[in-house]
Amino acid sequence: MPKMKTNSSAKKRFKVTGSGKVKRFQAGTSHLLRKKTKKSKLNLRGSTIVAKADEKRVKDLLCK
Repeated sequence: MPKMKTNSSAKKRFKVTGSGKVKRFQAGTSHLLRKKTKKSKLNLRGSTIVAKADEKRVKDLLCK
């Protein structure tokens, strides 16, 4: 049986932490920024954890 391939788009978007949780960056930071407040843009910085409901699907794409 051939090896399982990692989904390339998921590989670029997600990282698995040491404790096994999946880390992601937040959407909404690429365009239409002038209508967003400074506070809302500031809150979109950094990363967050993937929701528990979606975690299994993301891990399956990452083949881990």
